[in-house]
Amino acid sequence: MLQTVRIWDVPTRLFHWTLVACVIGLVVTANISGAAMTWHFRLGYGVLSLLLFRLVWGFVGGYWSRFVHFVRGPLTIWRYLNGRAGPTAGVGHNPMGALSVLAMLVFLLLQVSTGLMSDDEISAAGPLTRYAPGDWIVLATFYHRNVGKYILLTLIFIHLFAIGFYFFRRHENLVKPMVTGDKGLSVIVPASKDGVRQRLLALLVVGLCGGAVAATVAWLEA
Repeated sequence: MLQTVRIWDVPTRLFHWTLVACVIGLVVTANISGAAMTWHFRLGYGVLSLLLFRLVWGFVGGYWSRFVHFVRGPLTIWRYLNGRAGPTAGVGHNPMGALSVLAMLVFLLLQVSTGLMSDDEISAAGPLTRYAPGDWIVLATFYHRNVGKYILLTLIFIHLFAIGFYFFRRHENLVKPMVTGDKGLSVIVPASKDGVRQRLLALLVVGLCGGAVAATVAWLEA
């Protein structure tokens, strides 16, 4: 008999879907260019705030959102690929999904960081360009425009492919739990805390992260 268990807390779900919206916005504004670059930078600052929030939330968030409960070592990944993982391996992020999440976080952070130091030599320049050496700016701009975005698009494609694979081949809907927060499970596992105190903590963390980004950008542009 299946029991309904809260896996993804509200802050984690809001982070996920807000990040999706911001990334879509970044792709659109980058392709429009021109005046849209103002929003491109704003969305980039938003993504940086979200990434900082997720890093903190990976230590203080709901049970299944914490890094310690979904980041696995090589042996566990190998067992999962060979079908020898334990019954709880896919409760939150499965071992392969965890690698995807970590890769996405790392390359998004790298993309945002290089964006802060990029200069299109027309009308858009990151706030770090006035402080960085010229060769750093050239390298950051090249990576941001010609390397990083394609790595991220590849990771997004792999992510979408995996969702489709699990849905059609394994009959497992990975999107629904990220919408509702719950999974029907036949094994007994801890539920993620998702009460008022947890959500207030998330508001505090995201406020501090967003405030820190806004204050830093204002200081750099002063």
